[in-house]
Amino acid sequence: MNIKITGTGSYIPSKIATNENFHNHEFLNTDGTSIKAPNEVIVKKFKAITGIDERRYAKNHLNTSDLASFAAEKAIESAKINREELDYIIVAHNYGDVRHDSIQSDTVPSIASRVKHLLQIKNPKCVGYDLLFGCPGWVQGVIQANAFIKAGIANKCLVIGAETLSRILDPHDRDSMIYSDGAGAVVIERTNDEGGIIAHDSATFSLDEAHYIYFGETNNQNSNDHRRYIKMYGRKIYEFALTNVPLAMKSCLDSSGIDITQVKKVLIHQANEKMDEAIVKRFYELYNMQMPEGIMPMSIGKLGNSSVATIPTLYDIILNGKLENQDINKGDVILFASVGAGMNINAIVYKQ
Repeated sequence: MNIKITGTGSYIPSKIATNENFHNHEFLNTDGTSIKAPNEVIVKKFKAITGIDERRYAKNHLNTSDLASFAAEKAIESAKINREELDYIIVAHNYGDVRHDSIQSDTVPSIASRVKHLLQIKNPKCVGYDLLFGCPGWVQGVIQANAFIKAGIANKCLVIGAETLSRILDPHDRDSMIYSDGAGAVVIERTNDEGGIIAHDSATFSLDEAHYIYFGETNNQNSNDHRRYIKMYGRKIYEFALTNVPLAMKSCLDSSGIDITQVKKVLIHQANEKMDEAIVKRFYELYNMQMPEGIMPMSIGKLGNSSVATIPTLYDIILNGKLENQDINKGDVILFASVGAGMNINAIVYKQ
C-alpha cells in the first residue's frame, strides 16, 4: 500500500494587479513617517528582491471558501473519484472568509464546512475541518491526511490551501505588494501504485519567533482606521528561514533514505524569490553540492505569494504543462518545503 496524490486542481483569480498599480500608493514607515524615495524606486527595489511583477486578487463577490471549492472541484475531477467517498476535507487557510470591504473575518462555520456545502457532498461521514499553520498549512494538511490513511481511519482525503490575502493588506505598507489570492487542492488516497509520500518533517519555533508574522495596525497613524492587517518582521524571517529551513529539508530527505542526486524538483513555498533561492542553495551546500539549474520552479513572478495556496497551485500548473520549461514525470522525486507564521517549517519527500 502506498499513499499518493491522485488528483490536483487550482484556482488562479483573473484580476491582475501589476507593480505599476502601486505607483500612486502612499507608503509609510512603521512609525508613520514618509519613506524618502519615489514610489517608482520603492517598487523597482521590491521587484529586485522578491521577483514579483504582478499578483492575482479575487473578484469582490468571491471569498476564500469559493476559491477553495473551485480548486477542489478540479482536483476531484482530476482524481476521477466519487466525492461522496471522501473521508476528510482539510482546508488550510489563515484568515477565514474576509468579505470585500469588511472589517471582520468570518470563520463560523469552518471554511471546510462551507467547501463541503459548496461541493454538495451529502455523506455526513465526510469530516471537514480547518487547519491554521501559517503558510506551511497545505503541506501540514497533506501530512495529516497521510497519517489518517496510514492509521486506517481514512481512504481518501481532500486537502486544500486557499487564501484571500488582498482583503487584509495595509495599503500604506510596502510589504503589502507581496501578497495575493488563490487556491490549490489535491486528492490523496490509498493506492497500489508505486511511489507516494516517503517521508515528512515538521517543526514549530515559537520561543522567540512566534510573532515574526502578526496582525497589527496600519502604518498611517493619522487615520481613523481601526482594522488590523497582516504584518511581518521581514529581516528576522529571512535570517530565520535561511538558518532553519535548509536543515529541516535535509532532515526530511535523510530520513527518506533517498540520495540528494535523485531529487528532481524542489517545490518550495513561493514567499520571496531571493529568499527561496538562498534557502535551496544553502540546502545543496549541506551536501557539498551546487544548486542544480531548474531544480526550483517559480510562480511568484506572476502569481505573488498566496500563502497556503502557493505550493499546491505550483504543483498543479506544472503537472498540467502550464509552467514554461518545467515538468514532473512519473517516478520523479519531489521535495515539498514551506516556512511561515508560527514560526512553522515542514517538508515532504514525495515520489510521483
